Amino acid sequence: MPDLTVRVWRGGADGALVSYSVPRQASQTVLDVVTWIQRHLDPTLSYRFSCRVGMCGSCAMTVNGAPRWTCRTHVSRLGGDEITIEPLRNLPLVKDLVADMAPFFDKWAEVGGPFVAKEGVATDNGFARVEPASRDRQAVDAGIECIGCGVCYSACDTVAWNPKYLGPAALNRAWTLVNDRRDGARTERLTAVSGDAGCHACHTHTSCAELCPKGLSPTLSIAGLKRATALATVRGEI
Repeated sequence: MPDLTVRVWRGGADGALVSYSVPRQASQTVLDVVTWIQRHLDPTLSYRFSCRVGMCGSCAMTVNGAPRWTCRTHVSRLGGDEITIEPLRNLPLVKDLVADMAPFFDKWAEVGGPFVAKEGVATDNGFARVEPASRDRQAVDAGIECIGCGVCYSACDTVAWNPKYLGPAALNRAWTLVNDRRDGARTERLTAVSGDAGCHACHTHTSCAELCPKGLSPTLSIAGLKRATALATVRGEI
């Protein structure tokens, strides 16, 4: 079985792809490939990972042109004997395969990412119950499993065209909170997502939904925000 030819981005924004020969292994993931290069060929290679089992999302990189979790991307499923590995797009580059996630999380905060408890909704035992079968709860459930890996942000063409665009993950988070009746910052959050760089800037290319490793659809969440902000504007709430 022939070795893999792996092209890896090295350096900063003005860096270049460097080729390595990596032996194939059973059940080999792209993260395994990157780790092998660092341990056996070049210890200066910089990359980010943590859990290795698809829970943290920190190993996300661009693999053969598409953002992916490298710990869950098996080499055998990519096909061929060549792999190109680059850092996530639409983010500043720190070094090699390490992208600066600060802009991504700054936008998450800009939409009011933290939950704000509404006064008067807690019960005697201190917990406000949201019925699982309720429409609002189902809307929350559809987007709540986001772990902030940045894959959707890297895949988004609108972010590439407009760096101020809040991005799929931040807007998805806003949608889950807008539908949470226990949250007390609904008006502020709708105001934050209704501007030129907010939900109405989305062109519905659905790259975020197609590539989300969790199977979420930020596109649907953004469509919900478009309806919610339009209705709030008509009602004079924002």
